[in-house]
Formats: sequence, structure tokens, C-alpha cells
Amino acid sequence: MIALVGLGNPGKQHQYNRHNIGYLAVDEIIKQLEIDSQKNRFNGKISKSNIGRKKIIIFKSSDYMNECGYSISQVTNFFKIKNEDIFVFHDDLDLEIGKVRIKNGGSSAGHNGLKSIDEHIGKTYNRIRIGIGHPGEKKLVSKYVLSDFLKKEWQSLSLINKNISRNISLLVNKKNSSFLNKIKLN
Repeated sequence: MIALVGLGNPGKQHQYNRHNIGYLAVDEIIKQLEIDSQKNRFNGKISKSNIGRKKIIIFKSSDYMNECGYSISQVTNFFKIKNEDIFVFHDDLDLEIGKVRIKNGGSSAGHNGLKSIDEHIGKTYNRIRIGIGHPGEKKLVSKYVLSDFLKKEWQSLSLINKNISRNISLLVNKKNSSFLNKIKLN
């Protein structure tokens, strides 16, 4: 079984915040897979589907970003999902808008959602890092990640999310290079 986890903050006021690109990415996957139902479980929204012969769980924690690790660990423990089969979609300040990278394990790089997950399941899960750019100064980061995307930025990221959803089978089959080649903007 594979877990696709989107990081973000709950509530309409955060829906299109930069910090919520992980939620937005998995929402697009749910749409692409034509999943009609999401259940409220494990203090979040969970969907089930298949990609090829692989069973998929898609999860969005209803906890705030810095506390999401516990609910994610509840899902992965209940379904006995190994860390190597967990894919976490999240925002990355160190990547420019439109860039996506895949990384297994490593540092949280100051990302509070990743810190929380690391505390509860360890660091050896797959991270789908979606670039949101950097505001330029460290003191501006908190306000920046909680601000909405500009229209021009959203056009690029919306296309990236569509490309991610159309090529999700490559990711879950661990064909990372092919996946990254298919989703990048030309």
C-alpha cells in the first residue's frame, strides 16, 4: 500500500496559501483519479483508490502544519505502510516556483510540517518538494508562506499540479526521473 500525503493548514482562509501547495497537489490527484468520497478519519481527510495494482491512501491532516505528524503516523501505522511507500507533498522555500524535486529522508530544512512527521515516523519517507520561492529575508518567511499565491504564480503551480496528477503512476512505481521529466514546465 502507498500513502500520498499532502501538507497544509486547515480552513478556508489558508486554502490557497503557499504553505498549502501539498494539499492542493493531492486535491488534483484525487480529481484525476475521480475519487468521489473522502472520509474524516485519523483527524484528517482520507481517500482510497488504486493506481494500477497498487492500493493508494491519500491523506490530508486536519491538524495545523506543525502538528500533522501524529495524525499521519496514525494513518501509516493503521494501514501498516512502510516509510519507503510514503510520499509527502510539501512546499519548499529553497526551490523557485515551478521546480519540483524528490528526496528520501534528510533534514527538515526548518519546515515545521516535516519536523513533526520526522518526530513521529522518522526521516526515511519520500518528500515531493514543490517550489514556492523565497521572500528574500528570513524575517519575511512566516508571513510569506501564509500568503496566497499571485495569479501568475498560481498559473504555473496549477499546471505543475495537473502534471503531477497525470503522471502519479510513475511516482508510485518509483520511476522518479521519468516522473520529474514529465511534470516539469517547458
